[in-house]
Amino acid sequence: MVMSSSNDNHNHNHPSTSLTKDLFPSTSLALTLGFFREGEEQAVDDRREDGGNTTTTVTEISSENSGPARSRSDDDFDVDPDVDDGDDDNNKNKSKKRKKYHRHTAEQIREMEALFKESPHPDEKQRQQLSKRLGLHPRQVKFWFQNRRTQIKAIQERHENSLLKSEMDKLRDENKMLRETIKKGTCPNCGFGSSSKDAITYTDEQQLRIENAKLKAEIEKLRTSIGKYPQGMSPTNSCSAGNEQESRSSLDLCSGVFGLEKSRIMEIVNLAMEELIKMASAGEPLWIHSFETGREILNYDEYLHEFPIDTSSNVQHKRCIEASRDSGIVFMDLPQLVQSFMDVKQYEEMFPCMISKAATLDVICNGEGANRNGAVQLMFAELQMLTPLVATREMYFVRYSKQLNADKWAIVDISIDNVEKNIDVSLARCRKRPSGCIMEDKSNGHCKVTWIEHLECQKSISHSMYRAIINSGLAFGARHWMATLQQQCERLVFFLATNVPTKDSTGISTLAGRKSILKLAQRMTWSFGRALGASSHCTWKKILSKTGDDIRVASRKNLNDPGEPLGVILCAVSSIWLPVSHTVLFDFLRDETQRNEWDIMSNGGPVQSIANLAKGKDRGNTVSIHTMKSKENMWMLEDSCTNSYESMVVCAPVSVSSMQSVMAGCDSSNISILPSGFSILPDGVETRPLVITSKAQDKSWEGLGGSLLTVGFQILTSNSPTGKHSIESVESINTLISTTLHNIKVGLQCDDQ
Repeated sequence: MVMSSSNDNHNHNHPSTSLTKDLFPSTSLALTLGFFREGEEQAVDDRREDGGNTTTTVTEISSENSGPARSRSDDDFDVDPDVDDGDDDNNKNKSKKRKKYHRHTAEQIREMEALFKESPHPDEKQRQQLSKRLGLHPRQVKFWFQNRRTQIKAIQERHENSLLKSEMDKLRDENKMLRETIKKGTCPNCGFGSSSKDAITYTDEQQLRIENAKLKAEIEKLRTSIGKYPQGMSPTNSCSAGNEQESRSSLDLCSGVFGLEKSRIMEIVNLAMEELIKMASAGEPLWIHSFETGREILNYDEYLHEFPIDTSSNVQHKRCIEASRDSGIVFMDLPQLVQSFMDVKQYEEMFPCMISKAATLDVICNGEGANRNGAVQLMFAELQMLTPLVATREMYFVRYSKQLNADKWAIVDISIDNVEKNIDVSLARCRKRPSGCIMEDKSNGHCKVTWIEHLECQKSISHSMYRAIINSGLAFGARHWMATLQQQCERLVFFLATNVPTKDSTGISTLAGRKSILKLAQRMTWSFGRALGASSHCTWKKILSKTGDDIRVASRKNLNDPGEPLGVILCAVSSIWLPVSHTVLFDFLRDETQRNEWDIMSNGGPVQSIANLAKGKDRGNTVSIHTMKSKENMWMLEDSCTNSYESMVVCAPVSVSSMQSVMAGCDSSNISILPSGFSILPDGVETRPLVITSKAQDKSWEGLGGSLLTVGFQILTSNSPTGKHSIESVESINTLISTTLHNIKVGLQCDDQ
């Protein structure tokens, strides 16, 4: 036992405390040794005030089977309850001398550890039974479990701190690398040399300061958002709050940062749930059906009458409202569908090209049962479009799941002012009003989903090409979410199917081979989606293409991801408008007989398909493997995806030997691929057709509707992670995109656009 005390006029963090913490950094102390105190139910601070002098007692204990110890309060010890805690100093000193300290036996610790593994929060009956069996007072058992839970919490916090520390280390390494680059007078993004080194250095130093400030803000934001302790508070101090805080969520512990108590948050989410249910079930006059577009339009005057909100502030006049509703049938059973929304990893996988980042920052309420009925959690999501021309939308929101009846669930999201503003004021640019979905079980693995998306966004200038689709609410609206959900659920059904018809799986003889190829194609498409958007993953530079179109270029370094080539990867993206429907453009790009018209990688040679795997009811949802005469040692893996909102064609070259192993059913997770491809959207301009025709196959009669095509190419410019991309690599990828866009325009007979 190590004792340290001080009578100096210092604060609680005395040097002696720091010394003992350095000697015994672990938090396991009396938690596993089993020290306890009788006679008191609440933690007592050993600090005593005596005429302006503060006395602090810190007790440190370590053991072979407990590991290094940490500072603990008197709750870990058994104290004689007969001591009179008088007000005078003599009685205080006597009470400290008369405390009796006892130690649990190894058998008692083993018994309590066994119960802790089964039930970390034993009820009164379990504690009584255990105390009788071990010959302990029930209060001793209660204190041991409280201390054990505190220890586990502290271990988790140290792990989170180590993650934050690693992020800071990465920041320092990047800072050092950028400074070395500046000294050499070379642009780190494009590789161009500088004839005016001082000007380049000044510009890059400014950019470096900005980037460092952003990264530091991100780290501090993450630290605060975790909710374990406020800014500036160490994790060790956050653990010293004692037993009374153990059952409270970390959001409660940070009420000084978030400004809201749990009770207030529960009140807000319950009101949001009521509004969502009404919004999903109401008809006219709240929702008015548009016969021209087929969409439902929110009657905002009726909405304000039904759900009054404060519209007096000037902020309201600077915002625009996006509200939409859509419904459909999805192929997934109800419990699994609910889980896909409450588990953040499954949530990202369900909407891979819409969500570039997502995280669960705090669990406010765990909910009840296996399906977590009533769960409430604070979440973060960054939403994107598949183009760097449209800024991402970052939002913090509280998600609440509730079972309405045996066959119906509801999930509601709502942004909370105090939470957003205290984390990042800039996030107030886009907020969620009560949004979410009502899910109803329709038996046989089907669910009906009604989706409500209601956003309040700060008015801003969008790129002219995407202005119509954003202002119409289609870009981030309910139709987009619903179409993506249906497509992903359908993909999962086809992936798990064991009775696949021969026409839906040509060229692959085994079920294991089919699953392995579908997994590789899925990873390829998700990787392409992450590379294409305007997420903070990438920093884009604008250059001019040979055809006059704008091209965005970004580079990144792959240090250890086996799924991509190691080294420096250069990505170039360009978006254009084409006067053809998105279905016509999608069919043109995925048609293997027309591929040599636009794909310069095929050198004009024929492309032959050797395998086709369906992954949806629409024939456009297919994974294919192509051979090219121009590259005999490489095969091309192609993933085509389409729904009512958007379409994608993504492909990547894979060595013949690697592809053959995947076709045989081998694991594809370590196969390195670098995808390129296309994202296709309707332009959002809703017009009436000029003519009406009964010829469904004649798609040239579709009026003035156009498409937004985004093309993205990725190339490996250096095999070394410390290398740089050169002027030649930028020129090469510029030529690749310019030629591809020109060939597509010629092939669609719209090269004069």
